[in-house]
Amino acid sequence: MFQNLTERLSQAIERMRGRARLTEEHVQEGLREVRIALLEADVALPVVTAFLDKVRGRALGSEVLESLSPAQTLVKIVHEELVALMGDSAVPLDLNHAPPVVILLAGLQGAGKTTTAGKLAKFLQERERKRVMLVSCDVYRPAAIEQLQTVAEQVGAMFAPSTGDEKPADIAKRAIDLAKRQLADVLIVDTAGRLHVDKEMMDEVAALHEQLNPQETLFVVDSMTGQDAANSAKAFADVLNLTGVVLTKTDGDARGGAALSVRHITGKPIKFLGVGEKSDALEPFHPDRVASRILGMGDMLSLIEDVSRKVDQDKMQKMATKLVAGRGFDFSDMREQLSQMQNLGGLSGLLDKLPGVGNMSAQIKSKVNDGQVTRMVAIIDSMTKKERKFPATINGSRRARIARGSGTQPADVNQLMKQFKQMQKMMKKMKGGGMKGMLKGLQRRMPSGGMPPGGGMFGR
Repeated sequence: MFQNLTERLSQAIERMRGRARLTEEHVQEGLREVRIALLEADVALPVVTAFLDKVRGRALGSEVLESLSPAQTLVKIVHEELVALMGDSAVPLDLNHAPPVVILLAGLQGAGKTTTAGKLAKFLQERERKRVMLVSCDVYRPAAIEQLQTVAEQVGAMFAPSTGDEKPADIAKRAIDLAKRQLADVLIVDTAGRLHVDKEMMDEVAALHEQLNPQETLFVVDSMTGQDAANSAKAFADVLNLTGVVLTKTDGDARGGAALSVRHITGKPIKFLGVGEKSDALEPFHPDRVASRILGMGDMLSLIEDVSRKVDQDKMQKMATKLVAGRGFDFSDMREQLSQMQNLGGLSGLLDKLPGVGNMSAQIKSKVNDGQVTRMVAIIDSMTKKERKFPATINGSRRARIARGSGTQPADVNQLMKQFKQMQKMMKKMKGGGMKGMLKGLQRRMPSGGMPPGGGMFGR
């Protein structure tokens, strides 16, 4: 997300950094580039205008022009105004009510409401320790109810059954009663959508809202629709008392215009980002962290939180103990590290949150992909236990056999051997710090211009 915007803003900022002093003309020139970058990111024009007016008002004052480090001061202003544009601070779900707390999901068809319901259930169960029940009031879309039931089973949530010949109001009433009987803390209600905003859908969801009186009413919208996302959110906000917005499919959105437009146009906070297909791919929205990502500063706080939550601490401790005891880092350890990396969202998910990535060239970024990690795991899986434990035994004929077994080329096996030696050296320096240590090491090796020469540890 924000890849295109980050690249354009980074280029504009880098040009200003090269000047000892900034004149009013330099600032105006830089802001023109920022304007183009925002419009290309599909940010709504009124939002772009309001944002630039605020930045310009501060940038053309003594705050920047008389600063000893004017470019850095301008970056600080842009960061602060981006944060203000997206809502200043994170707005959590309001769960401080008598159970069951009702969360109503609304949105257009195809926005991802059903999968979001499952992700939200998993989020509440794991991070808030809540008992969650799901119910579908979508009696129009074929197999919508069955799909939500499957999602509920996958995330271990309770499910209130319903059928396509029932009225949504009757389903909702019965679900409330069932949630109370089964002592659910939260009831998530999935509603019907349409391909576009129409009166029938709005009347139905408004009636459900009035009946349920939910504590949270979240509008679920596909971020890749850009300005249309903000406009459809506004249409729903005019009918429903929305408490927040969930932006889905942000992992496939290189522009990010919706995230910058929604709060300004609707006045409602973005509460979550859908960042992938897995059931745990739902992130709370932190405006300050997202602004840092947009400006290429990374988001180490979110990355550290991900590591603490998703990395198997017991396995990491065992590996640390093994390395400290001098038993060495082998291919089984490397495979474990790669698996943990995949749990964190893969290389693309990691790089999005590392500082300096916004300044990486497109050529280096193109070499860093999750398919490479999958290939590395396949090669290790093709090794015998002895080869994993004693890498020095892997000679030419063994490399050829490993390549055949993993569907790769001998050159790929050779490349993996080089990367293994690099990781082996890194682990020695970090004294068994595992994934946490590796991330800290990568951050230390990261110059202001981006990744280490050659794309770092995973370059080819």
